[in-house]
Amino acid sequence: MAQNKILQGNEACAEAALLAGCRFFAGYPITPSTEIAEIMANELPKVGGVFIQMEDEIASAMALVGASWGGSKPMTATSGPGICLMTESLGCAVVMETPCVFVNVMRCGPSSGAATAPSQGDVFQAKYGSNGDYSIIALAPSNAQEMFDLTIRAFNLAEKYRTPVFILTDEVVAHTRERVVIPAKEEIELVERKKPDCPPEAFVIYKPDANGVPMAMPAFNEGYKLSILSTPHDENGFKVIDVSNSRNAKIASDLNNRLIDKIEKNVDDIAELEETFIDDAEIIVISYGSVARASLNAVKTAREKGYKVGNVKLKTLWPFPQERIKKYLMQAKRVIVPEMNAGQVVLEIERVNQGYCQVVSLPKLGGQYHNPSEILSIIMGGE
Repeated sequence: MAQNKILQGNEACAEAALLAGCRFFAGYPITPSTEIAEIMANELPKVGGVFIQMEDEIASAMALVGASWGGSKPMTATSGPGICLMTESLGCAVVMETPCVFVNVMRCGPSSGAATAPSQGDVFQAKYGSNGDYSIIALAPSNAQEMFDLTIRAFNLAEKYRTPVFILTDEVVAHTRERVVIPAKEEIELVERKKPDCPPEAFVIYKPDANGVPMAMPAFNEGYKLSILSTPHDENGFKVIDVSNSRNAKIASDLNNRLIDKIEKNVDDIAELEETFIDDAEIIVISYGSVARASLNAVKTAREKGYKVGNVKLKTLWPFPQERIKKYLMQAKRVIVPEMNAGQVVLEIERVNQGYCQVVSLPKLGGQYHNPSEILSIIMGGE
């Protein structure tokens, strides 16, 4: 039977992770994400899981990679400064095709920033933080219910596409306490890890399926030979040493392309957004995270005043759903993009825009949350 609880976003995230099958958490306390670690430290031992407070964020992220190949569904939670230290291991998880979940409760930056002030400044960090060419999945909850739902989804996508997945939230969502519906455990749809259906001698560790995702992932000590490298490698996991010859260069190139394509070519399956009042909209507000709450409030007020305005809430930031965004750009006369940063997602929207309509950025810095009246003013014609 479903339960109704009053939870903070961070609490909803931890509860969802446990229901999704997370049995390993490694992390280092950092505001405004610390409640997630506290709950996992208390609850994981009760279900046979492991919590480790590591010496730093570097070790925490690397521990996720080892735990995942040990057979666990792992997670960490941190904020922007912690992600800075984790990005080397993030890249390692990408190229090793290791399912794991990174929660970034964003706060003001750069550097240490303001620990208790909300921000959305780490959007590009999630996509471009590690070196080299690859694609990433990043989800953006706007309330405690979505923190629960998208945490479940993050684990499912990590397993389905054999990749790290970000949950990009912010201090407002993390610490707002509101009603969350927790489905019965048997009603929660989970994606479990695929195991080999062949004998060890026939197993090819990185042989892809039709979606470009490796077909199976055995754990250590299950009898399969595992060659897991952070360097360019072929389908057997064997290192490509000299990329100066054309054969090895193609192997390395094919690996990069597959890491990108398995995400970008499945954008319709991965990316979610929520439309409100779109059918007749001549003005469309596009936002994400906690700012989406202010946006919807402003849009409802504007419609009451007779404006033909619609609202789009992005629940997925990466891969960017550019074809769906293109439709809004072609429909509207004006698109407004409020963000708690200097303008990051708006740059993606402007890239997709081919002169279809006017795109208006509404940035906000310094840990300041958008007031619905600010967005309403732009809808009504203010600059």
